[in-house]
Parts: sequence; structure tokens; C-alpha cells
Amino acid sequence: MELLWQCPRRKTLVDWPEDVDTRLDVLVRAAAAAGEQTSRSQVLAALVTAAEVRPAVIAELLHSYRQMPADALEADNTRDDLPAVRAPGRTRSRR
Repeated sequence: MELLWQCPRRKTLVDWPEDVDTRLDVLVRAAAAAGEQTSRSQVLAALVTAAEVRPAVIAELLHSYRQMPADALEADNTRDDLPAVRAPGRTRSRR
């Protein structure tokens, strides 16, 4: 049986706020805390595949995101109770 996560890949450019990018790193660290060895792309793929394909649900998610204050993710993005995870390959530069 072929598994979705092993199917041919496509690179996608994502342009989003730095705090959202940091949040993705926190989610990878949370997965590591649960014993999972994963990557940013696998976490994103898992979130996309778990999303309900219902217009009202997607619209509500968008409305919530668009109304978040700039510091909404600050507390989670600075968590020190999760393990550090080093991504394989080149290191991304932070501005």
C-alpha cells in the first residue's frame, strides 16, 4: 500500500508572519516531546489533511486568524518546556 506521506513531493513557497513560522517550529518540538521524529513539512501536511473541507469552517478559521493581535502567539512561541529540535540540512536564517 502506498502512503500519502511517501508520494511525490512538491515544493511550496509560504509567505507568512515570523511568529507563525516560529509557531511551526514549536509544533515540531511538541511532536518531538510526544516521541515523534518529524519535520516542518510533515507537520504542515498533517494540519492541511486534517482540515475540514467545509467553506464555513475555513471561513471561520480565516476570520479568527485575521483578527489575532500581533502578540497572540508570543507565549507559545517562547515555551521552554519542549525539547530543542535541529532540522536536518541548511540552517534557516532569522532576520
